[in-house]
Amino acid sequence: MWIERLARDIGALGRSENTTLERALDQMGRAAAQGVPGCSAALLVVWREVEGADGSPRHVVTDYGASHADLAAAFEHQYTTDQGPAVEAVREMSQVRVGDVLRESTRWPRYTSMAVQCGDRSSLTLPSPLPGVGADNDRVITFGVHSVRPDAFDDDAVASLTAVLAEHAAASLVNVGRRTDEARQSAHMRRAMSARTLIDQAKGIIMHARGCDADTAFEALREVAQRNRKRVVDVARDLVAENTGLRPGASGG
Repeated sequence: MWIERLARDIGALGRSENTTLERALDQMGRAAAQGVPGCSAALLVVWREVEGADGSPRHVVTDYGASHADLAAAFEHQYTTDQGPAVEAVREMSQVRVGDVLRESTRWPRYTSMAVQCGDRSSLTLPSPLPGVGADNDRVITFGVHSVRPDAFDDDAVASLTAVLAEHAAASLVNVGRRTDEARQSAHMRRAMSARTLIDQAKGIIMHARGCDADTAFEALREVAQRNRKRVVDVARDLVAENTGLRPGASGG
């Protein structure tokens, strides 16, 4: 059955080691566009709830992926005008079905003409919370299937099955997000270790030149950094380069 195959494909995208969140969203959109009956294009948007200027909650986009450039343009218009199926789905946290966008001119007057230009005649959009904890507990994904034909998604079965896909996409993207966080933490650790190595090398050069201890050498580095409005690690890198011929920046930091 197409729904089982597509759900497996979407799940596999989240397990791919080298997949970023942006790439996963794009690939999921393309998979849905090719696999969902009646679908011409698909749009996945990750939203985060924030506090608006008036204190009320609102949703902002953190990432999105579209299977086709026209649908991406249509979504950006949605977001700019605050009108359209994806915006309404996340605002109301409910399914939004569009039989024919030409019949929605009073509902979304600033979106209708753009939708027609981009070939977005009918659509079905469903929101799904992204599982998370703490700061990541306020994210939602909207999963939208779109068609160039009106009334392409009248079958209620398509709505329920698309909801299943939205849940699979949400779970898959959590895995991608976790790996991204782990990679970011690892990169921070590598930079920190590299900086520590540079500073230790610079301290050694100062200790040898002045016959002082490590604390005094570090204080000398800090004073130079403050005087020149630079980071201690940058001063250390320059000193190491001057004394060893190492190209500045070669050791990272």
